Amino acid sequence: MHSRQEKMEAFGRLLDIMEQVRTGCPWDRKQTFESLRPQTVEEVYELGTAIMDGNRTEICKELGDIMLHVVFYSQLGQEEEKFDAADVCNAICDKLIYRHPHIFGEVKVEDADQVLTNWEMLKTKEKGGNKTVLEGTRGLPTLLKAYRMQDKARGVGFDWEKREDVWDKVQEELGEFRAELEAAAAATDEAGKKAAMERAEGECGDYLFSVINAARLYKINPDNALERTCEKFRRRFTYLEENTIRQGRDLHEMSLEEMDAYWNEAKKLGL
Repeated sequence: MHSRQEKMEAFGRLLDIMEQVRTGCPWDRKQTFESLRPQTVEEVYELGTAIMDGNRTEICKELGDIMLHVVFYSQLGQEEEKFDAADVCNAICDKLIYRHPHIFGEVKVEDADQVLTNWEMLKTKEKGGNKTVLEGTRGLPTLLKAYRMQDKARGVGFDWEKREDVWDKVQEELGEFRAELEAAAAATDEAGKKAAMERAEGECGDYLFSVINAARLYKINPDNALERTCEKFRRRFTYLEENTIRQGRDLHEMSLEEMDAYWNEAKKLGL
């Protein structure tokens, strides 16, 4: 591993290169905060994929891409004379010190849960911080938003007394969701069907929210869980598709039973 001095020199090198490409490259010169935003989001998702794959080489590469974006935004701020890389680093250092009074102050904590509780409380108190408990969640992807909203509410004591109690809520929401779907199927006119389906959509959201809540209570990150299931589905369906092509057949021509046979083969192979 590199020394502290080598790390500092590497960061300084990145800052120097950023200034050079900003002035010398036509594409880099054109970029703005707004134009970089979609690419930043994409880079974060690519890092997430590398983490899920457990690929340390790719994680290193994707972290470099994200660091480039941090430095790029800092360069833009410097050109506008609003902030620079030093301001960015100092701001996060000050935040870390403020939110870790159990390290940099005299606050005592018993475990990680208490650290998180204090963290959320401090966020609502600090200058320029969140003004409400749920602030900062609006721009997140929906599944992660639900998880973070629930976790933030937990941080101020709004949570189930016993995690087992959540299952009654999950069953209740599932029942209400199914009831509205059945009402839509039984509706005799288009207006009635449409109204029932609108209610069903709302109940579907309530059901998903309750399942995410259950996952949180049992220390399962639902975003990671769903990502793993999506990748498992991709592997098994790709196996089905490849074997179908190998036979010179078309998926549209196969029966569900034939597809299931390949699907079960994929499961036995551990895909």
